Amino acid sequence: MAGRSQASAGELLELVRSGRATTRGALQQVTGLSRATVGQRLDRLFRAGWLREGAGGPVESPLGGRPSITLEFDDGHAVVLAADLDTRHARAAVLSLSGEILAEHSGTLVVEDGPDAVLGDLGHWFAELLEKAGHRADEVCGIGLAVPGPVDSDTGRVVQPPIMPGWDGYDIRGRLARAFTEHTGAAPVPVLVDNDANLMAYGEQRTGHPDCSAFVLVKVSTGIGAGVVVDGSVYRGIDGGAGDLGHIRVGAEALCRCGSYGCLAAVASGGAVARRLAETGVPAASGSDVRDLLAAGHPEAAALAREAGRAVGDVLATVVTLLNPGVLMIAGDLAGTPFLTGVRELLYQRALPRSTAHLEVVTSRLGERAGLVGAGALVVEYLYAPERVEERLLALGV
Repeated sequence: MAGRSQASAGELLELVRSGRATTRGALQQVTGLSRATVGQRLDRLFRAGWLREGAGGPVESPLGGRPSITLEFDDGHAVVLAADLDTRHARAAVLSLSGEILAEHSGTLVVEDGPDAVLGDLGHWFAELLEKAGHRADEVCGIGLAVPGPVDSDTGRVVQPPIMPGWDGYDIRGRLARAFTEHTGAAPVPVLVDNDANLMAYGEQRTGHPDCSAFVLVKVSTGIGAGVVVDGSVYRGIDGGAGDLGHIRVGAEALCRCGSYGCLAAVASGGAVARRLAETGVPAASGSDVRDLLAAGHPEAAALAREAGRAVGDVLATVVTLLNPGVLMIAGDLAGTPFLTGVRELLYQRALPRSTAHLEVVTSRLGERAGLVGAGALVVEYLYAPERVEERLLALGV
């Protein structure tokens, strides 16, 4: 740890939360701080309600004696709100600070209705969910939002999103904070916004593959996007554009919603499969309709999903060669056996054996909740980062 002798209360909290040091003695040893200084800084965290004492740990002295008291992050002192927007549907939830979903709601929200209306509706959903979960609005410490478009993480604004008309450059953070206040009466709280595939990847990696240092999730729904987690952090590129697989050119003539021809999303997304089914007389208008047809065992839907998987697998061969991930996860409306079979066929055919020797190709474990879990985790990691802990403790007067 940098600046061992100057380790702050925030850095002590980080050591406890990560499990690297969970007793007073261990904190002294790791940081080089005196017993008195560790005690003073821990006292601030206790007064804020962020730490609690757990059960006795192992005896630290070889001579025996009383077991040391362990320290734990108190995940019950606040809650997080999270929402995951798709093009015509959304999910929202109240989560504990450890990621447990305490109350959840899903329903129709159409992004084409525009950000003002959609974010206003989310504020209403949040108020109802807090009541359902039995938590007060003033217990909320932050809000996380997943959106189906590229996001500039510095501003929280979407940048030229192909499937979010009217949202480009809109102040999502400000509007959602106001909507929360309008519907709950509570003071505004921090709002964090990120791409849905990024947050799905973050949620899945943290909960199911925490030891994987290079993790890739590909979401195939209305569009196609990827989230990449490297060494526990989301890789976003310089302005949030990383992972936009759907707009890689694959040589087809199909017109994409972005206005270009030949994009992967135009031939292999849930929306593209739905259009091809509709052309043959099968009622399908979206990726969710395709998902329902696949669940019912519809043979033509299965054949087209496998074909789409082959197209995506061809592109993923390059992704896997470039990033050498340990886990490649397929998620979204098409993430079933036919699509996954198609992905595997082309991926293993085109990628070098060296790139796939230690690769796991899997489907989502969290399912439709992945974006919510990732959005909640994003808020918690932001608010309890060491530098922000100091700011928040000072604001609380402790």
